[in-house]
Amino acid sequence: MSSDVAFPSRPFVLFWRAHAVSGLGTYVTLLALQALVVLDLGGSATEVGWLSSARWLPFLVVGVVVGALVDRRPRRPVAVVADLVAAVLLAAVPLLWWTDVLTFPVLLLVVVAYGTASVVSTAATTALLPRLVAPADLQRAHARTDGADAAAMTAGPALGGLLVSALGAPLAVLADALTYLFSAATLARVEVEEPAPVRGARVRALLGEIRDGVVWIYRTSGLATLAVATHVWFVGHAVVGVVLAPYALLQLGVTPLGFGVVGAAGGAGALLGAAATTRVGLRWGTGRTIIACHATTLLGVLVMVAAGTPSSSATALVVLALGQGLYGLAMGASNSHEMSYRQLLTPDGLQARTNTTLRSLNRAVVVVVAPVAGVLADAWGYDAALLLAGVVFAAVVAGLGASPFRSVRAPTSPD
Repeated sequence: MSSDVAFPSRPFVLFWRAHAVSGLGTYVTLLALQALVVLDLGGSATEVGWLSSARWLPFLVVGVVVGALVDRRPRRPVAVVADLVAAVLLAAVPLLWWTDVLTFPVLLLVVVAYGTASVVSTAATTALLPRLVAPADLQRAHARTDGADAAAMTAGPALGGLLVSALGAPLAVLADALTYLFSAATLARVEVEEPAPVRGARVRALLGEIRDGVVWIYRTSGLATLAVATHVWFVGHAVVGVVLAPYALLQLGVTPLGFGVVGAAGGAGALLGAAATTRVGLRWGTGRTIIACHATTLLGVLVMVAAGTPSSSATALVVLALGQGLYGLAMGASNSHEMSYRQLLTPDGLQARTNTTLRSLNRAVVVVVAPVAGVLADAWGYDAALLLAGVVFAAVVAGLGASPFRSVRAPTSPD
């Protein structure tokens, strides 16, 4: 994209709309699926852990291959098709429920298929964004999409809690199917010049391209320190993701609507973080901003643990929402800096491989850790599991703070 094009351009605005609407539905579904497992299928933290693992399993199994394949094709049509497939799969959940076929194993199969569509969609849309904006606008573009995601985090869980309370968890999932249809239709209108597809992808050549992506990330790009720290961060994030729903719904006695409010607090925090992050990054630099965000994540977890102390369920809800707000604040402020730093260092021909390989390894961490976290939470208690996540986040802060990454500033143009 030419640097002469004003930001935000029409293609980016359409991209942003698709991302914002599908993101809203995704957060409705995340809450609805957890409520479905805990309230309708009689599950506990162990089952929520398997649900989380199933969602991210495709990143582990096919992620790096998908990244290499997407780099060979125009990215917009791939994203459109992936959104349509996701819509069909999500629409199947209420249908299976109404026909008395939806058991926990069947739900896991649907979630794995949905996760596969998400891998393809994420690879295509993430790699498409640098083609829609000038390099100098990339961090602002990510901050805009993070703001939309934060707004979805705010409204999605609240809407999901309301839909679960009024209609039941299976039907609430249908809302996400509709948003994916909107996303596909909107992305189809994005005008972007893309290279012709590369034909004849042989297995040996494809494996070589996957290897090139891995070597780029961990040896020659300068991304290795941040990449490893992010892998470790996802260990703690996986624990929080598994424990939060049963901690709130079972131990603290929060209602589905109240749990939606907790999720909305996280979204509000993320919205604030995304709004302030560009200015903070200009003052502090990329490295220090990301480290400060991870320290805020740790604080958010400690506050969530404190929610188990009050005797009043109303007070517990307020404290839990505060902790989730801090957690969201950190995520909303850090993501645009991590993504723009990564993409500004990465050539266009390696964008899908770099982004999808890193996402795949991050989600692989969730696949492995989530079931273990569920079992440990049921055995040790939810409070102890959250404290374990806090220890992991503290290690990330200490590791990045002691490395040269703390003084990193994002380049203004790609290498």
